[in-house]
Amino acid sequence: MPFAELIDAKLFSSMLRMATPIVLVALGGIMTSQAGILNISLEGTMLLSAFFAVFGSYLFQSAFMGVIFAILAGLLMSVLFSIFVIKLKADEFVIGIALNIFAGGLTGAGGLTGYLSQIIFQTKGSITSDRITSLPKWHLPLLDAVPFFGEILNDHSMFIYLSWILVGLCYYFLYHTKWGMWLRAAGEHAEALETAGVSVLHMRYLSSTLCGIFCALAGAHLSLGYLTMYAPNMSAGRGWIAIAASILGKNNPIGVFGASLIFGFADGTGMRLQGMGLPSQFALMIPYIVTILVLFFVAKQQLRKFKIKHS
Repeated sequence: MPFAELIDAKLFSSMLRMATPIVLVALGGIMTSQAGILNISLEGTMLLSAFFAVFGSYLFQSAFMGVIFAILAGLLMSVLFSIFVIKLKADEFVIGIALNIFAGGLTGAGGLTGYLSQIIFQTKGSITSDRITSLPKWHLPLLDAVPFFGEILNDHSMFIYLSWILVGLCYYFLYHTKWGMWLRAAGEHAEALETAGVSVLHMRYLSSTLCGIFCALAGAHLSLGYLTMYAPNMSAGRGWIAIAASILGKNNPIGVFGASLIFGFADGTGMRLQGMGLPSQFALMIPYIVTILVLFFVAKQQLRKFKIKHS
């Protein structure tokens, strides 16, 4: 297989599309991680939001209303997470797994999304309709004159460009505002923050709320931007990959964006190889193989630093 057939502008364009939901979900994961909470319910929150994005768009024939419904679903999940983990101090891992099952069941085809699919749309499978309106794609005429890069950067869903803006805004929020400083202090120096008169609980509630909104945007992008439908388990492990991206990017929005592009490139490569005849079972494995390798690399680097520190 010629290398030039694989590495071209279409592959990098696909990389941006594949990376966007990971970027958005990882930004949400950053917010809770910086506040001292590991939120592993990202997968379920994204899946539930993807369903409600389609439901809202179907009801009103409006992508904007779909996004509103997705955000409401994301906020619902953040409220449940906050009540159990922040207020009642339940185990964050147990609650995270429970919320993932609540949203999509063990296979992504059950849970609340599966129940509502059957009740509202009379199907356990994919939901498609002419009433479902997709997010608009933006064409930037200035990029038409730019060879190669113009083809990569043009004609994407508005959420792809929005994700780039949100990366910069999150970085500014976390490192250049007092609210961002308080949120990080809630995870790093909780007692000092309380001494300064700022509630750690309030900062953690804020982080959970922001996480729900970012996951909702990712879900809306999946069902209304990336596709124009809802399918069971359409999140396909992206919430877990986003956690790996957060670890690789060291919970820094810029680093997480770069890590998400790596996973997006792996996902796009898998899709291209599938189109070139590689069995789908192997092509779909590529992003997860890359995730395992990345986590292995990070763990090895941390172990090396630990040995140097204690040698």
